[in-house]
Amino acid sequence: MKKNIYILIILAATFLSCQKEFLKDKTDKALLVPKTLTDFENLLDNLNVFNITPSLPVIASDDYYTTGAKVNTYIGAYQKNSYIWAEDIDEGLSILDWNTPYQQIFYANIVLDGLLDIEPISSPQQEWNRIKGSALFHRAFAFYNIAQMYAKPYNKSTARSDLGIPIRLEGDVNIKSSRGTLQQTYDQIIKDLKEAEVLLPNSSNFQTRPNKIATQALLARVYLNMEDYDNALLYATAVLKFNSSLIDYNTLSKTSLAPFPVAPNNVNIETIFYSRMTTYTFGGATNATVDNSLYESYSADDLRKIIFFTGSNPSWFKGRYTGSIGTLFSGLARDEIYLIKAECEARAGKLQNAMDNLNILLKTRYNNTVNYITLTAVDSTDALNQILEERRKELVFRGLRWGDLRRLNKDNRYQITISHTLEGQIYTLLPNSNRYTFPIPKLETLLSGLEQNLR
Repeated sequence: MKKNIYILIILAATFLSCQKEFLKDKTDKALLVPKTLTDFENLLDNLNVFNITPSLPVIASDDYYTTGAKVNTYIGAYQKNSYIWAEDIDEGLSILDWNTPYQQIFYANIVLDGLLDIEPISSPQQEWNRIKGSALFHRAFAFYNIAQMYAKPYNKSTARSDLGIPIRLEGDVNIKSSRGTLQQTYDQIIKDLKEAEVLLPNSSNFQTRPNKIATQALLARVYLNMEDYDNALLYATAVLKFNSSLIDYNTLSKTSLAPFPVAPNNVNIETIFYSRMTTYTFGGATNATVDNSLYESYSADDLRKIIFFTGSNPSWFKGRYTGSIGTLFSGLARDEIYLIKAECEARAGKLQNAMDNLNILLKTRYNNTVNYITLTAVDSTDALNQILEERRKELVFRGLRWGDLRRLNKDNRYQITISHTLEGQIYTLLPNSNRYTFPIPKLETLLSGLEQNLR
């Protein structure tokens, strides 16, 4: 990568540590930033910055259970604190789940600022569009992931008064951050994605690069999170209209500890956009254990039971779409889109369509040596119950459960109280608790004066 990009990386590290002194004597911005489309593309292709999402919400959810002995081996108090929903998560330490997305935003803003100095007419228009669209996608994805941790669950009636996250739209680190409203946060996410959708091509050479379909898939996820089921259905339908391919789990090894293709070098046909979670100690193979009741909810003919899990007392999760036992997948995949489409159709009273989409997915998950029993529903509520149950089983350890709990706990029918036991003490997370919102890192509040979340 070119020299100026290495300088930019140093600048990014400086920005993340809130040490703005680095910039005080830098009057020539040209010395700090990349200039060409190739520079910008190299910057966006940096997998050590992009294609990474937060993972502490997995520890905080009911996907994950552990023991005191394992927790005591974890590096960083924030892992244990997330598991027990402590009042103070980071204990003043730097935390990747905050820093990495804001680094992504910073890099994306550097690209977007730089493109202003390059006339599309003087460069390949398609390449210019693709790079701008990619930067907008990455920025929106980062904003969305931060909001799932550090802002309240979206509620249309309170979003204009609830605190959002700092929305940074410039590469200038000297501009002071502030928290707008939650509505402003989601408005910006959607604005970025809709602009990216127009600019990006339908497909990419690599699953690590955004494209139009990935943008539509992320819009479906965002709108589902906002409980805007009409728009979520619109975008999920568009994604599957372009490509509806699913993996037939009958073709996968039932004994392999890594049954899926190793990504991103090898193509997983279900993956729309590849990203992985931040690597913390808890994500190591045998540390990512599951509740026995969840494990037992898979029927004997359901191949996910043996492809997702191995071991016993407790079982641990091996069904990672990263194809690696060391990292968890957090990208966009077609199975999620089928479930979004089915859920939205059930909520809209489109009973047959909802169950048809659910059955299309499940037929690829069940043993084909026995007859698959087509699922039916007596009404929309029955359909919704079945779809949400399958969403729980299909998307385990994808980083989506935390958002589902935040969304579904607002509905009395689906409220869940989570309990984690650690070293003989029982910790409980009640539905709609303030502890479904992580505290802003202490270092950030001290240096920038951001208002802290209630715990």
